[in-house]
Amino acid sequence: MSVGNDHGYGSDSGSGRTDDGYSTIGGTRQTRTRFPDGEGGDGYGGSRRPARSSRSLIMVVGVVVLLIAAIAFANLGGGGDDGGASGGSGGSKAGAAPTAATGTKPVTGKNGTIASGFAHDEQGAQSAATNYAVALGSADMFNAAARRGILQATHDPAVVDRLQADMDKAYSASLFTNVGLNEDGSTPSGLTFVSRTVPVGTKVTKQTGDTATVEVWCTGLVGMAGQGSTKPVTETWFTITENLKWVGNDWKIESSNQAEGPTPVSGDNRASTADDIAGAVEQYGGFTYAR
Repeated sequence: MSVGNDHGYGSDSGSGRTDDGYSTIGGTRQTRTRFPDGEGGDGYGGSRRPARSSRSLIMVVGVVVLLIAAIAFANLGGGGDDGGASGGSGGSKAGAAPTAATGTKPVTGKNGTIASGFAHDEQGAQSAATNYAVALGSADMFNAAARRGILQATHDPAVVDRLQADMDKAYSASLFTNVGLNEDGSTPSGLTFVSRTVPVGTKVTKQTGDTATVEVWCTGLVGMAGQGSTKPVTETWFTITENLKWVGNDWKIESSNQAEGPTPVSGDNRASTADDIAGAVEQYGGFTYAR
């Protein structure tokens, strides 16, 4: 969600994705979905996925969509630089945890469309970070009213006002046109705008009583689906690091940042048609993530 190679979802220094560590808490299972092969050659279907080198520009655009929040987070200052790396007094560092489900029931609360009421423990912090990553990587972030609601639901109230101002500047007409939207952020007629973050796994790197640093390994989908799309939906891989604080009986993001990868080798699946992708996005809903 940032321009060019400046892609931290919440970079404290404003540096690119490759320099940032950005975490969100990931899902508990890894899934693989294959859409049906398309008919004909419309859109971008019916052919193998092009080599990474031939779609570098598209990947940049994808990063712009998923990681633009970094522009705002970079200006927050404070604990984003060392939240996930340093082990201050009273804190503890945890190793990797298995991604298998724990059996604990998911949260039942909602703050708008976003899960809330997470447990005041390590598992609750992971669930919170995961669900927040999904919300912040969604297409709703391109709508001003929806974006402000998401920021209020996911962040510490102490940082929300400044973050909203920064985000409103970041989601500009030029950004919208770069990702294929109209200048006002609306989707061109006949196309479907896709922006989804899909958590793959989580790791708690530090936790005290009321703070936690959680890394979420994610894959993302971004682009325009439909007949005549010039910006087909592509995938990205990144890790989000969220510094969480226990505020108002729930976990909230205090600061965050992002790093590229780990990125697996692309498979041999045929790319589906633009219409197939658009249909899948409209028909398949998201999840509430919990450990």
